[in-house]
Amino acid sequence: MSPGDRQPQILVAAIGNAWMRDDGFGIHVAKRLEDRELPQGVGVFDFGTGGLDLAYEVMRGYDALVLVDVSRQGGEPGTLYVLEPDPAEITTIEDGEVVSPHGMDPKTVLRFVKTVGGWPGKVVVVACEPEAGEEMGLELSPEVAGAVERATDLVVETVAELRAEALAGSEA
Repeated sequence: MSPGDRQPQILVAAIGNAWMRDDGFGIHVAKRLEDRELPQGVGVFDFGTGGLDLAYEVMRGYDALVLVDVSRQGGEPGTLYVLEPDPAEITTIEDGEVVSPHGMDPKTVLRFVKTVGGWPGKVVVVACEPEAGEEMGLELSPEVAGAVERATDLVVETVAELRAEALAGSEA
């Protein structure tokens, strides 16, 4: 394979707690993605609540990162969002600031990665408005469960767009 044949490396990172109902949304999407044929160079990982593991994986060097999680944006439960964090708006971790490895939500992970210089190209968040994110239980609410297949399709479409952007950028 010549350098021009390099496949874009894209990480799809599912985040959430499977024990907290709708918070397990990302994990359910990752399971559905196992049944999909994804392009070479695309990795899907269920990070659960392991934000530090996600941060270390991101620092391996990716052309793009797709985070799959729940996000309270004020819509109806089951509403899907595609969000693109602006790297300029992600603050670095300041000297003396305490960051718990047990409380690394996606924003904190991105702050950590930016601080150590490992920003992964483009970052896209595919998120779902939860209904029952703070209740213990293994099942998603009906609205969020109904959004899993649509979110899976949305992640596949997002990966295709990110791949095309990365390939176009490597040809320039």
